[in-house]
This record gives sequence, C-alpha cells and structure tokens, in this order.
Amino acid sequence: MKNLRKYGTAPYRVAVIHGGPGVAGQMSVVAQELSTDRGVLEPQQTELSLSGQVEELKSVLEKNGEVPVVLIGFSWGAWLCFITAARFPELVEKLILISSGPFRELDARNILETRLKRLNPEERAEVYGLMEKLLDPSAVEKDQILARIGCLFSKADAFDPIKSEPESLDVRFEIYRSVWPEAAEMRRSEKLLGLGSRIQCPVVAIHGDHDPHPARGVNEPLKESVADFRFILLRNCGHMPWIERQAREKFFKILKKELV
Repeated sequence: MKNLRKYGTAPYRVAVIHGGPGVAGQMSVVAQELSTDRGVLEPQQTELSLSGQVEELKSVLEKNGEVPVVLIGFSWGAWLCFITAARFPELVEKLILISSGPFRELDARNILETRLKRLNPEERAEVYGLMEKLLDPSAVEKDQILARIGCLFSKADAFDPIKSEPESLDVRFEIYRSVWPEAAEMRRSEKLLGLGSRIQCPVVAIHGDHDPHPARGVNEPLKESVADFRFILLRNCGHMPWIERQAREKFFKILKKELV
C-alpha cells in the first residue's frame, strides 16, 4: 500500500488524515473537494504501531508538504493529528478535528450500544457474528470482515446520507489490531488528553449532533486542555459530514473558511 496521494498542485499546505486505524482512503472525497484551489496531501497510514504512524506522518509532511501545514484528521485520524501536533508542534499551523473519537473513557462507553440500537435485528446479529470472527485466531479474510463491520457501522452513524457509490477503501485488520489497543490505552490512562497542553497551534473541532461518538467527549475536555480551541456542532449530521444531505454544504463551507 502506497502511503500518499496528492491532489491539486504544489505547494501542499493541507493534509487530510483517514480514520480507522487501518481504513485508508476515507478522506479522498474531502481531499478532492479542497483541492480545487490548493494542494492537498492524503497520507495513507501503513505502520503497525502508534509511534510508527506518528513518525510516518511526520516524514510524509516533511518530504512532501510545505510545513507548517493544516492537519485535518477524521475520527481516529483526529487523534493521530492531535498526537503529532503535540509531539512536533513545528509541523502544524492549525489542527482541524472532524468527528473525533472522545478523549475521555467515560464518554466512549456507549458508542457500540448506540450503533447497535440504530441497526435492525438482522444487522445486529451480523455485527455480533463478525466481531466473534475477528477474535477467532483461525478465521481468515479478516480485512473483509472488518470492512463489512465498517459498512454496517457507517449505516448506523449516518443521519440523512446521500446515496452514492461506496468509497474504495483499503481496509487492513493487521493495522487496526496493532494500533488501536495502544491508542485506547492512551485514552484510558488520560495520556492522550494530557497532550493538549503541549499543542501550540489553534485547534478546531467539527462534530455532528447525530454522531455516536458524543460531542461532549470532544468539546468538554479539549476546551479545558487546549489553549486555543473552538468547537463547531453540525445539526442533522452523523459521523461523516461529507455524505450528509443536510450538513455537507455547511461542512465544506466551514472547512474552507478555516483554511483561508
């Protein structure tokens, strides 16, 4: 898997970071939309450790971008950008967190329950079965299993999605299995939130009010830990604002304004 896509023309002062971990390609639509009048990098995270992904992102930005850049992170990618900005503040001009995972353990406890409640009984049963297969050492095709879970969760995450062709994603279970437990432990131990005091650039969080990842889990802790922080709540919007019929236009208007 190549670890970078480029859109528009140099200089590249904006980078969009996908979620997952291990779900490369999620931000291609956002990158394309933003690249009409600027150069945009879309790094694809390939390393099998959290520190490895931070170093990989740092290397891609230094080699291909005009630093400091504006880092736009989606979901897990918001955390990765947050960690990178704290460790290498000289690389980041502004940090934009889209649909970030919550920064406190207590705010993450009901995410799975919320998603499952939004699915029908057959879909819930399928999720449980797929999750069991992921835990089975003898199970094969785990990339496909994880991708199917992602499809079901995407349905649960959306408020009023625009019907379109599914995105072409490169889903890697091995990356998810290697990186996510380390990231989850950083949240549980509050080391993740503790990095907020080291971030020197402005931070803007954009979040949908229908996102199973609760908005309060981003807004409340970051307004206390980050010196320059703003929170924008999108109404009638789920986890991926760019697919939402009632929020897409406003989302891109806000995002482009933040890049001026």
